[in-house]
Amino acid sequence: MEQHSHTDSSEKGSISLAGGVAMGTGVMIGAGIFALTGQIAELAGPLFPLSFVAGAIVTSLAAYSYIKMSNAWPSSGGIAMILQKAYGPGTVAASASLLMALSMVINESLVARTFATYALRPFEADGNGLLVSALALGLIGFAYLVNASGNRSVSWLSLVMSAVKVGGIVLFAVAAMWTSGLGDGAFAGPIRLTNGEALLASVAFSILAFKGFTTITNSGGEIVDPHRNVGRTIMISIAICVAVYLLVAFGVGASLTIPEIVAARDTSLAAAARPALGELGFYFTIVIALSATMSGVIASVFAVSRMLTMLTEMEMIPHSHFGMSGGIRSHMLVYTVVIAGTLAVLFDLSRIASLGAIFYLVMDMLVHWGVWRHLRNEIDAKSWILLTALAADAVVLIAFASIKLASDPMILVIAAVLIGAVFLAERIYLSRKPEARASNDGGREEPLR
Repeated sequence: MEQHSHTDSSEKGSISLAGGVAMGTGVMIGAGIFALTGQIAELAGPLFPLSFVAGAIVTSLAAYSYIKMSNAWPSSGGIAMILQKAYGPGTVAASASLLMALSMVINESLVARTFATYALRPFEADGNGLLVSALALGLIGFAYLVNASGNRSVSWLSLVMSAVKVGGIVLFAVAAMWTSGLGDGAFAGPIRLTNGEALLASVAFSILAFKGFTTITNSGGEIVDPHRNVGRTIMISIAICVAVYLLVAFGVGASLTIPEIVAARDTSLAAAARPALGELGFYFTIVIALSATMSGVIASVFAVSRMLTMLTEMEMIPHSHFGMSGGIRSHMLVYTVVIAGTLAVLFDLSRIASLGAIFYLVMDMLVHWGVWRHLRNEIDAKSWILLTALAADAVVLIAFASIKLASDPMILVIAAVLIGAVFLAERIYLSRKPEARASNDGGREEPLR
């Protein structure tokens, strides 16, 4: 099977280093701060800032595989490329790539619902499921229009909105800590570890908050000087986000107790702003949240549509245009927003986040195993880093599954069924392609160049 590249020469170099960082941080900050802070605090308690630190460490280890691969073979839709080179054009590569794409679509619906929740909070209508779903669908539709207008529109808008939201979030956090101090709220009493398993499980959500760096990997072929800048963009994005996350965690924790953070859950920053900064601070935080979540959805739609386009051109997934005009990329934009919109309507934020975390961790483990098993010598990667990243993912996934088994076992059933369905569907699809039969058993063919 011939490998195609869907990146036209006109698209290469269309994303600057700053634009790539803006897209990466756009996805991370949109999900990590506004959608997940409450859920992380619920599991980790007063130690929830440490969960972000642990998430950053695990993510940095994980990024090693992606950076080494992207430096060797920068590609738009890069995760599909990594898996295909590691496992050959068979069931494992196609299924894991599709899991990654699904986790990214799940992230879109997660952040879109967070946008809607914050938009409705001033009207005390954030509990209205119909309005939340309608606004989430509206944002996903807007993200489609921006992406349909071209790469430079996405890069420019992401850069502007990222600057606004990072500056605004830092201002909120500093003001909240200045007003409340670190001796109040969640940090008022003695801080000690009461449930190590729950703290570990919270890291699954923290990792999900950092997974936006894969947006950069999936757009690698379109970044200026990709061999040099993809890795730099990833590490700069992670560094910016961990600093922002810690500032916000301390700002929220200084203003609210853990029960108050859990009660506010999906709008914890807005809830923390009111006692610390008054009504003006409350509305300021709402505006920043809307900016952050909007840019997050736009950047995520951009990345996942590129990845699905590459999977289609590599003949790893079937494609039908359903009578639509235009090329594969325009079709994938439509499919991406339709699936994200459907998820935004059907699932609440907690279950959306749980599904995204499970899918991502499973895919990430397959990436590390494949790179370690088949490619480490070719890309000069250190085995101990690859295996440490693999082990860290496994520990977090086991702890997360254990907690969910007690609190929401149905989400584990849904995740297992969907993962099984993805692998089965890919095996059936690829078994009909003679050139893929040799690799459908999970064995690796010679990497395609």
